[in-house]
Amino acid sequence: MKVFATVALVGGILALGGVSTASAQVVVEQSGRVFHIKACPANQGPGKARCFAHIVTDSRGNPIATPARHGGGGGGGGTPAGYGWTQLRAAYSISPATGSPGSGATVAIVDAYGYPSAAADLAIYRTQFGLGACTTSNGCLTIVNETGGKTLPNANMGWDQEQALDLDMVSSMCPNCKILLVQASSASYVDLGTAVNTAASLGAHVISNSYGGGDNGTLSYESYYDHAGVAVTASTGDSGYGAEFPATSPNVIAVGGTSLNMSGTARVSETVWSGGGSGCSTVHAEPTWQTPSHPNMANNTLCTKRMEADVSADADPSTGVAVYGPVSSTSSAWLVFGGTSVAAPLVGGIFGEKNDAVSDASTLYAAPSSAFHDITSGSNGHCGGTYFCTAGGGYDGPTGLGTPNGDSAF
Repeated sequence: MKVFATVALVGGILALGGVSTASAQVVVEQSGRVFHIKACPANQGPGKARCFAHIVTDSRGNPIATPARHGGGGGGGGTPAGYGWTQLRAAYSISPATGSPGSGATVAIVDAYGYPSAAADLAIYRTQFGLGACTTSNGCLTIVNETGGKTLPNANMGWDQEQALDLDMVSSMCPNCKILLVQASSASYVDLGTAVNTAASLGAHVISNSYGGGDNGTLSYESYYDHAGVAVTASTGDSGYGAEFPATSPNVIAVGGTSLNMSGTARVSETVWSGGGSGCSTVHAEPTWQTPSHPNMANNTLCTKRMEADVSADADPSTGVAVYGPVSSTSSAWLVFGGTSVAAPLVGGIFGEKNDAVSDASTLYAAPSSAFHDITSGSNGHCGGTYFCTAGGGYDGPTGLGTPNGDSAF
């Protein structure tokens, strides 16, 4: 991943930080031949997180949007650009779902701010791919604020796009799960953490978090993510090598990013996405299941605190996913997304699909190596050639234990 240009987008549809501007500076990045921008602004300030969604654009940072259209189930003619649910499930060997929407486990999605068209946009995605209706009226979809109430916060364009991505990816991996969308009042860790606690109190089996920030100074927020028996996933970031919280919490499952190449529904190859985060925490303790004495962590001799990632999935915008989401305050369209914001809800959806007792990432480390596709090539930065940022056989920082090969580890 590289920065291509910084441009002024004048009179466009893009809204940064939820505020439409007549002229905004947009950093356009490039992965392969694909241009993309961050959905959420990079600089949030102390005590705040930002979402890790990336939107595929043209070279000037204008999202490449197409109108709603309906066709068959994923990747075939007449379907939107980007990987659909059939391709994603095939890539990670997730068996076809059984049961009706809302009959499975509850997967919670925690994000900041309101998203007025959440239910309507989700309905179009699920109709497109034949996933069945997941609505507030049939009890499959529930949307609450950070304390569990029904008075929802104000909208924010970047976070709305993040929520669209999260809803669609959870639906892809677990179309029969109940979905609980918890909207924090702001992007502060206190509000987001309160929303995580609410999700757990409302019975979520899985809580997906596609946001984060720097690792330092985050010890006071760590307790928000400590929920025994709940699989809490967190994206590792989109700025390459460098530890990010809450992925560095010992109580979460840190999800890194890959470049996934498919031919139809056949998985061709998978490498490190250069933008995915990894690193050794400077403040959060090393979990017992991640010690160098563990067979899966035999090469972890340099990090004595929490190391990320644990597991990974597709995140490269150049191998991005189809999402139906907002492009302005009044309209939505088909977009292509990347970022580890893709990977965390995908993995969260697999935990929901498996629907068994989970406490922390230790279940992944206890699984045989055959439960993962071992990612052995690629890097997300400069770390002296160590496993901190360089893929290799077995565990490595950018991809963790690898990507899912079925759901046996979940």
